[in-house]
Amino acid sequence: MKKNLMNKIFLSLLLVLPFVSANAQMRFDDKLIEQVRKLQTAQLAISNLYVDSVDYEKVTEDAIRGMLKELDPHSSYTNATETKKLNEPLEGNFEGIGVQFNMLNDTLIVIQPTTKGPSEKVGIIAGDRIVTVDGSPIAGVKMDRDSIMRKLRGPKDSKVKLGVVRNGVKDMLHFTVVRDVIPVHTVNAAFILRPGVGYIQLDRFGATTGSEVKEAIKKLKKEGMQSLILDLQNNGGGYLIAAVDILSEFLPARSEAVYTEGLQSPRQSLRTNMSGEFRDGQVVVLVNEYSASASEIVSGGMQDYDRGLIVGRRTFGKGLVQRPIDLPDGSMIRLTVAHYYTPSGRCIQKPYVKGQKEEYDRDVLNRLNHGELMHVDSIKLDSTKAYKTLVKGRTVYGGGGIMPDVFVPLDTTRYADCFSKINRNNIIIPAVLKYVDKHRKSLLKKYKKFDDYLVGFVAPDDLLQGILAEAKEKKIEPKDEAEREKTLANLKELLKCQIANNLWDLNEFYRVYCETDPIVQRALQELQKIE
Repeated sequence: MKKNLMNKIFLSLLLVLPFVSANAQMRFDDKLIEQVRKLQTAQLAISNLYVDSVDYEKVTEDAIRGMLKELDPHSSYTNATETKKLNEPLEGNFEGIGVQFNMLNDTLIVIQPTTKGPSEKVGIIAGDRIVTVDGSPIAGVKMDRDSIMRKLRGPKDSKVKLGVVRNGVKDMLHFTVVRDVIPVHTVNAAFILRPGVGYIQLDRFGATTGSEVKEAIKKLKKEGMQSLILDLQNNGGGYLIAAVDILSEFLPARSEAVYTEGLQSPRQSLRTNMSGEFRDGQVVVLVNEYSASASEIVSGGMQDYDRGLIVGRRTFGKGLVQRPIDLPDGSMIRLTVAHYYTPSGRCIQKPYVKGQKEEYDRDVLNRLNHGELMHVDSIKLDSTKAYKTLVKGRTVYGGGGIMPDVFVPLDTTRYADCFSKINRNNIIIPAVLKYVDKHRKSLLKKYKKFDDYLVGFVAPDDLLQGILAEAKEKKIEPKDEAEREKTLANLKELLKCQIANNLWDLNEFYRVYCETDPIVQRALQELQKIE
């Protein structure tokens, strides 16, 4: 039985590896086969000789993870559960009841039902508490978020009975919701930020990102957009083709958007498609140290063609292409097979040492420590990796992310360690939920339009003091009056954003956020100069 299991593992390797590439197959036939047999021998020895019982699935997974750990920082293995969870935000949809929710005191509170989604259709509204699912309690039983999500999700057209507690209603309400396909949006916000200036915030690069951005541009053009701010701050990437789709909106048709090349992967060029919605207007792309992968393809392509102004801080520097290799049990290996290059020939991958992922992950912290995030002259550019943009012939650099055209330093004068600790300890979100839950009707009555909220709302003192009091109970306090003032200022800004999100949606969150974000504000200044 055990031998059969190990033989199956061996055969799985034999079946998977030939599909990687023809060159890989040639290596497999002579040298690699010896190492595969070596691994099989070790596994068989463990199964037949080891003193105690063995979790063979764990041993196999640990072996795979161990092999990949000695390669580059981005080759990885995920089990079936991890793979599903990882892919879902990128796939464009899932099947469920269609609510945005958060947890407060072990109770699910609906933040917003999905517009025209299954929950909205039956009458579930913001502020509702879902306390039972198919007669089983989910409130007050210390059920974790993932377990609740598994209960709420299910196949399209399946029914689920929900017990709901609503403020002002004495008895529990009962709803039967027919599950449906729920879209997963990657465009968090799209609105006119200033007269003639559109703003699009992109969260990640998923299966529907290209069409989402296209529709957002069409909408903003109808509202008078003449120039666009594309916000890729903190966007860690996603699907490569989504980056090409976005570049297609701005660059001429058939322009080389990016190319990939590796030892076993011949050069492959990806080009823009025929239909672009915004090939003439001014574009500013916002990036920071957490903008990575597909974000760097977009910002690098816009820079190489002198099509848009890049504003912010040097990007992460991930220029490695991972090929997914599906395994029979639903798990997946993401194996680095190539580098990707911007149209000018830049490889944006930052340096790394194989097997030293921990040091690689500390790179952003290292940038902070040596001053790069605050001072542009602290950035060391490699003169051997200088390239020219394709239209104006400007010098740009590869080998370590995308260097912006306009540098915006990290504002350390506003940093408060106390605020950072409050934020990390999950004090703010529950406080916002309680506040909105109590004042939702009065707030919406007072601020009938969001514009009124944007101009007039200030976080009340009792909310601020309540957060500080709870922080004190957790031994989090400002060290002096100066830090207290900074903490309060940061709290006011974040609370205004979060309350807007709870009363309306993420679009309104970013409308508030844009008014104080230094990189957004600098982009507006640069657009004024261009005009």
